[in-house]
Amino acid sequence: MDLKNIFHKENCLILQEKTKTEALHEMIESLTSAGHVTDPEELQREIFYREQLMSTGIGMGIAVPHVRYKGVTEPVAALGISHGGIEDYESIDNEPVFLVVMIIVGENQHKQHIRLLSQIMEKLKDNDRRTALFAAQTGEEIYSLMTGTGDE
Repeated sequence: MDLKNIFHKENCLILQEKTKTEALHEMIESLTSAGHVTDPEELQREIFYREQLMSTGIGMGIAVPHVRYKGVTEPVAALGISHGGIEDYESIDNEPVFLVVMIIVGENQHKQHIRLLSQIMEKLKDNDRRTALFAAQTGEEIYSLMTGTGDE
């Protein structure tokens, strides 16, 4: 799976919001504005239901909210950087979240879902890439770092 087809520049953003709820809304709005989501209210319900089950804050300053959702036919992802950190994310290490990757796949795309999660986590395991993403100042820079395009 080519991450250039999953991430789109308009969905790589510097988060303005400071709380988990607001940041997730900001990312859903980004996906909606770009035309990737047909029913933002349903996606919002799915994302927040997933967060109720267990926080998607996985540690190391990273959160990966992810759902299978009937409102998309192809996987899509958004990546948000919070320079101040999201203190209330309830990450498993109880540390603030600085990087949020929201992954949305179709309702019946279980294999793509697992493959995409694995591929993204492989990228984020790289300490240099993670540090560069945390420091990114523009959506273009975030996109380049995550997809491997441009000057890294």
